[in-house]
Amino acid sequence: METKKFIYYQENDLWTGWFEEYPDYRTQGSTLDELKANLKDIYADLSTGAIPHVRKYGELVVH
Repeated sequence: METKKFIYYQENDLWTGWFEEYPDYRTQGSTLDELKANLKDIYADLSTGAIPHVRKYGELVVH
């Protein structure tokens, strides 16, 4: 089991969120629980190659 960080906010009656490392792939839900379920679904697509050409967020240490 992995733990992934996600960013989310509520605007009116919708919750919007995305994974920190995949900022281009957002989803919504009418509740926070629904948003989390939708995030799990999109993560499955992102991590199995179902979505081609996925852009990720990364960090690099430079000197």
